[in-house]
Amino acid sequence: MRSEPVASIAGPAIGWDSCGSGYSAPVTSPDAVDVDTPLAVHVPAAPHDASGEWVPTRDLAGLAPAARPARRWTPNRVVATPAALDHPHGQRIVDRVQALGIEVERLRANRLSGVRGQTDRETYARAKGTLAIVVSPPSRRDLQPIAPSADWRVDLAEGCPAHCQYCYLAGSLSGPPVTRVYADLDDILAGLTPYAGRGTVTSRDARRADEGTTFEASCYTDPLALEHLTGSWQRAVRHFADWDAPVQLRWTTKYADVDTFVGLPHHGRTRVRFSVNCAPVSQRFEGGTARVPDRLAALRRLALDGYPVGLTIAPIIALPDWREAYGELLDQVRAAVDGVPALDLTAELITHRFTPGSREVLLGWYPRTRLEMDVAARSRKHGRFGAVKYVYPRDTMAELRRWFTDELAARVPACRVLYWT
Repeated sequence: MRSEPVASIAGPAIGWDSCGSGYSAPVTSPDAVDVDTPLAVHVPAAPHDASGEWVPTRDLAGLAPAARPARRWTPNRVVATPAALDHPHGQRIVDRVQALGIEVERLRANRLSGVRGQTDRETYARAKGTLAIVVSPPSRRDLQPIAPSADWRVDLAEGCPAHCQYCYLAGSLSGPPVTRVYADLDDILAGLTPYAGRGTVTSRDARRADEGTTFEASCYTDPLALEHLTGSWQRAVRHFADWDAPVQLRWTTKYADVDTFVGLPHHGRTRVRFSVNCAPVSQRFEGGTARVPDRLAALRRLALDGYPVGLTIAPIIALPDWREAYGELLDQVRAAVDGVPALDLTAELITHRFTPGSREVLLGWYPRTRLEMDVAARSRKHGRFGAVKYVYPRDTMAELRRWFTDELAARVPACRVLYWT
């Protein structure tokens, strides 16, 4: 659903539109943000397409910090809505956060003040450092297909503390990026039962039938960036392990903190994928994430613990020396999985693409970025719902696909490619 244009996030009079995207115009205070509504604009297209989203124009020049090694995120501010505290998991999150020495503010309502600053830079910084414990909006409880990744998308949180300069979430935001974690986790997990066996991606694909009905739990967030604060994905892993049905939980991450998942009962019903890229991309464009060697070491730990694991190689960028750079990455992968018994490894290959809206937002956030987003060098295509997106020209796409298919088969023959896009 599309929203109407709204004012700059530093504007004094207008809030964020709530027409299917998350923020409503404040009645009494232009500073208030409704934290009980979705962070990301809802679009029916798969998020990996980075297509179909509408985004407001905002001047966020120079907001992102320089790339740096990952560390556990410590939010500057944590708030909880009244409804969130009525849920057992909401209280569990509060207890975890307070055990880390972080104060939790109890809001009187669902509106959060004190986020907007005098400038866009200050507003973005405050929002990016804020965690809100809320109840999931009804729109997020009605699961949507998430082709080509999985049958269904299930959200346990929205928002991410990383600073990836190609981020598709950044192109979908409808307001200040306050990270929301959902207190009604138990209800969310209980509500998945009717969806088993009803999917159209893995459930009806003979090549992926062994996965059963799949549920993607990292569409608008990074689980390992938030797990130490919430414990939500550990509970989800246990839930799927106890679910007596052909189902699978799926999530992907750019972090490496898997200590709490090693030894956890999972019964092979959770596939953890690690988003990886070649060194020139990961080192230049993925601020605040774990180093790729650390992600691959975490993948090995989980694979040795019996988890199905995966690679999300994304976004694949056609650098001048892309064959050498990605060849080194695949050699790192080969070393990481060497000797793992009964290895179950998949790969999802996603090329870089952008829309006019996401390009505008990302260039505002990262004005000195070296990320190529030249529309003249791309092919202009229309998504399923008419949205414009820019992808690599056909010849480049064909060459990239051929190379990755051949080199993965040669260097990591145990790896099964799920899709290319």
